Amino acid sequence: MMDWARDSLEKVAASRKARAQEPAPTLTDAESEALLNEFHPDYLGMERVVGVGPNAGTQKFPLELAELLESDSPLPQSFEPAIEITTDVLILGGGGAGATAALTLAESGLKVHLATKLRLGDANTVMAEGGIQAALTRQDSTRRHFADSYVGGHGNNDPELLRALCEHGPAGIRWLSDLGCLFDQNEDGTFRLRKGGGTSVPRVLACRDYTGLEIMRVLKDAVLLTGTQILENHSAVELLDDGEGQVTGAVLWDRVSQKLVSVSARAVIMATGGSGQLRIQGFPTSNHLGATGDGLILAYRQGCQLIHTDSFQYHPSGSCYPEALAGQLVTESIRAIGAQVLNVQGERFIDEMIYRDVLAGAIIREVAEGRGVPTPTHRSGVWLDTPLIELKLGKGTLGRQFPGLIHRFERYGIDPAIHPILVYPTLHYQNGGIRIDPSGQTDLTGLWAAGEVTGGLHGTNRLMGNSLLDITVFGRRAAESVIKKIPERRAATLAGLKKFREGLKAIQPPSSGTAPLLFPVASRLKFQLAEKSERLSGTEPSQEKKQFREPPDPFGGN
Repeated sequence: MMDWARDSLEKVAASRKARAQEPAPTLTDAESEALLNEFHPDYLGMERVVGVGPNAGTQKFPLELAELLESDSPLPQSFEPAIEITTDVLILGGGGAGATAALTLAESGLKVHLATKLRLGDANTVMAEGGIQAALTRQDSTRRHFADSYVGGHGNNDPELLRALCEHGPAGIRWLSDLGCLFDQNEDGTFRLRKGGGTSVPRVLACRDYTGLEIMRVLKDAVLLTGTQILENHSAVELLDDGEGQVTGAVLWDRVSQKLVSVSARAVIMATGGSGQLRIQGFPTSNHLGATGDGLILAYRQGCQLIHTDSFQYHPSGSCYPEALAGQLVTESIRAIGAQVLNVQGERFIDEMIYRDVLAGAIIREVAEGRGVPTPTHRSGVWLDTPLIELKLGKGTLGRQFPGLIHRFERYGIDPAIHPILVYPTLHYQNGGIRIDPSGQTDLTGLWAAGEVTGGLHGTNRLMGNSLLDITVFGRRAAESVIKKIPERRAATLAGLKKFREGLKAIQPPSSGTAPLLFPVASRLKFQLAEKSERLSGTEPSQEKKQFREPPDPFGGN
């Protein structure tokens, strides 16, 4: 298998026994910082400010996101909302944060609708493999969890958000466990805890290597037993407001009936997730099909501040080969129990449990400096020496603890217990997003947000396991805040959109596209690197690239 890499694989095998006994290479803080500045995608300058909205002229955005923030709405200029659904709370997003909010609202007496672009549960939540972390043991504490996460986020975390996450984390785990989440246990019935990158003690709970899938399973089943009205295949395309700064509903696109649906709501909870499918800087992504940053666009048009939106997490171990698996996640937990990353010479070049952004930068450096392993499909990566786990912990360990990994690769004739696998950073998580307070309230009355669509909690680098805890803690907190502070119903208009459209007139040259995208456009991805190069050189994209860049307008144009 993988005859094209025979020489490199022989070097990996030859060095395995010696490496198993050697300490990991270490970096000083200065060396880590230099590595990030030179090789991490966030530091490479592929970004610009935008000319409209609350962050105009200040916050930098990746080129792909900046273009969408300066785009017009897909709604026709003549469209006026005619309310078809009236509810108390409208949740936008059917992943973990949205489902958690719906469950928390279930006994409130409020009428709740949940609109999701795909089906309930089709979200990045199900793709979170490694685990969820919270301080549960006497050797640990919420303060220690806070300190680990704060250092990992480079001190850019909002301390009040992080405090809420850590202090409410144990209660969130109990809540999930009571719902039926089957976290891995030791023989004595206690939770089995693992270390993660940047954790000072074992703190990560897991359900083998499909933790997010297990959590979403129980959340989905529980939501379906409530009175929540589920609107599947309904994408949010615009927020409604009262003309005085209060969000009062949304316009949805019913993909099945091909119709626009206007919803009046006293409160909206934004839980639309991330934006990995924008393929920032041309990177592959671990994200699900609908992760196109819709919530950022809609909240920004209404005047919500976005924070840390120049920061994305490139998970160090995305699959690099075979091509069909490019970008798919290989969980950090495999590195936590002993798998090492190696260059083409079979050399270990970094501590695998260092912070994710530093490890990603180190892998990119190895490839950039010619020490990567080229694949037949013209990618390059480094080896993740998974057979080392079998050597250290015994035959069958991978199959017992990571059945998803084994199943995924065996379809292509690769057994990770025998063969190392090739990895390269994959666009995994949106560190920044909508600014919220510890209750999930945004800058606007009537609008709350939870989960990956928000910013501030993780600073500019997220620790493993904090994202699943985020959706649990803040999905609940946002819903609890809505119950306490839900405003009275007010008019549902497009005043906010009209004001934003006035601002767009000052953008030169004007954007010819619309946003949100709703789904990635294959031709857009094909040309984005060439377009980026042209923008950085100050030239305009060719007419051909403009034609390919623009997504189709399902609403009949402007």
